[in-house]
Amino acid sequence: MPRRLTPLSAEPLARAVADRDLRLLTKHYLALLQQRAPGNSVEVRVPPYAAVQVVPGVRHTRGTPPAVVETDAQTWLALARGELDWAEALHVGRISASGERTDLSGYLPLDEPLSDPPA
Repeated sequence: MPRRLTPLSAEPLARAVADRDLRLLTKHYLALLQQRAPGNSVEVRVPPYAAVQVVPGVRHTRGTPPAVVETDAQTWLALARGELDWAEALHVGRISASGERTDLSGYLPLDEPLSDPPA
C-alpha cells in the first residue's frame, strides 16, 4: 500500500468542494476514514483515485485482500458526507463489499463526530 493519505486543510477542501474535484475529495474522505478506522483488514477502493487499508484486524500484505469494499467516487462522497445510507447503497448495488468487517456504516458519515466506535 502506498503512503497514508492526508486530509485536506480548510482552504484546499473549500476549493475542492467549489471545483467539485472528485480526485481530491475522494482522497480527502479516504484519509478521514483511515484516521477514524485505523487498521489493515479491509481494503477500500475508489477507482481510479485511490485505495486504502482500514479497520482493525488481521493485516493484509500480498495478493487480493480477503476483505474489499469498492465503489465509485460519487457514491463514496455521498456515503462520506451522510447523503447516502450504507445499507441502501449496498442493497441497490452501488457498493461491492466482500469479506469480514466490510460494513463501514459504523464509521460513516465522516463529516460528523463518531459517537460510539464500532465493535
